[in-house]
Amino acid sequence: MGENNEVRSMLEAAAEIQSNLIEQRNNIAKTIVEGTAGGDVVRVSMQADGILIGVKITKEAVDPDAVTMLEDLVTAAFRDALRKCGNVQAQALASAETSTLLPVTKE
Repeated sequence: MGENNEVRSMLEAAAEIQSNLIEQRNNIAKTIVEGTAGGDVVRVSMQADGILIGVKITKEAVDPDAVTMLEDLVTAAFRDALRKCGNVQAQALASAETSTLLPVTKE
């Protein structure tokens, strides 16, 4: 009978962890991050789950003779935004409680 209670307790803990993880994933998808490059002449907006929302480029960044530089700035802003996505995801997952899944044993 004790084993049934222990199994039930572990299943409840697992369900709670799963619920927390789903909630954190939803929070990640709702969080917007912005990556910038070139002193903010290029901005990339993303959901923290990696979905690109938009790109803003100021007039100062547009030089027909420097298209390669503009491409590099967009790439840098995108990478900056992706790095921020990773930070948001790591923080969200760290806050999800997972320690209850493992039984504590005393030796």
